[in-house]
Amino acid sequence: MKLAVTGGSGFLGYHLCKNLNDKFDGIMVIDIAKINAQEYPENCTHLRIDIRDSEALENALKGVNCVVHGAAALPLWKKKDIYDTNIEGTKNVLSASLKNNVDRVVFVSSTAVYGVPEKHPIYEDDVLVGVGPYGESKIEAERICEEYRRRGMCIPVVRPKTFIGTGRLGVFQILYDWVKSGKRIPIIGNGYNHYQLLEVDDLVDSIYLMLTLPKKKVNDTFNVGAKEFGTVREDVGAMCEFSGTGSRIMPIPSRLAKPILTFLWILRLSPLYRWVYGTADKDSFVSSDKAEKILGWKPKYSNRDALIRSYRWYLEHYNELEGSGITHRVAWKQGILSLLKKVM
Repeated sequence: MKLAVTGGSGFLGYHLCKNLNDKFDGIMVIDIAKINAQEYPENCTHLRIDIRDSEALENALKGVNCVVHGAAALPLWKKKDIYDTNIEGTKNVLSASLKNNVDRVVFVSSTAVYGVPEKHPIYEDDVLVGVGPYGESKIEAERICEEYRRRGMCIPVVRPKTFIGTGRLGVFQILYDWVKSGKRIPIIGNGYNHYQLLEVDDLVDSIYLMLTLPKKKVNDTFNVGAKEFGTVREDVGAMCEFSGTGSRIMPIPSRLAKPILTFLWILRLSPLYRWVYGTADKDSFVSSDKAEKILGWKPKYSNRDALIRSYRWYLEHYNELEGSGITHRVAWKQGILSLLKKVM
């Protein structure tokens, strides 16, 4: 059995390759970005392909049995690139898979498709409301998946909560940096809201089930998120306590924080995009009952476990981190937040 992973150089792609390498005869890493081959198992090969290149994809997927389609343009990308990559790229992956008789394609969507809902928990059949180009593009990509399902393909769709774990940087690196420095951690609102996360290894487990269980079970859409999670105060507070640096949370009224963050995002002075600050003071959690019942999936890590595990990795590798960018495996430039850090 041969597996292809689009977006294989990214945070999830890396963990898929690392955790599933002994489950497949070979794993093809498809990504526009380079990879450090030394970080990947020996049975992984890398093809540097842009998923917007339909011909290259069609050639690459010859002989492939299964695909995990995780490649996506993230919210910090330009609007045109987000739509082109997330919508046209998904169409190309499915078209190439259909032409090559790929057994199944797992599409990695996002709970961003639910927008900022007022009702919780969120179920798979709740209304979809995209926030910004990223959320909108994920909704359209799911519609394309439904179209190809009607053409006979098996396309499990997974909607994970924000996932973290070893090697997770991006916006979380900003949090870890502040905690390591013993700073007060501003949180939007009073912090009594419940904000569910997900450990990346638990996400990989769910995807493996979608790759291997009978098609009639998995050809559907599934939410996945941590089973155990507390309030933002409790979960972030637990990480601050674990750090031993004296870092602590500092609630900021939403009516003050959100207008300022909106202004800073418009000017691109802050890396915190609309969905991040728009949901930070809200309850945000999904029901994973469907995945647990149909797939037999059971997450191993709580919010606190995932945060502490990720932060511990950050401390162990702090001196090795280089550069910055706009993916989850590199640090993000803090922009004006670096000035705020000095007074916290």
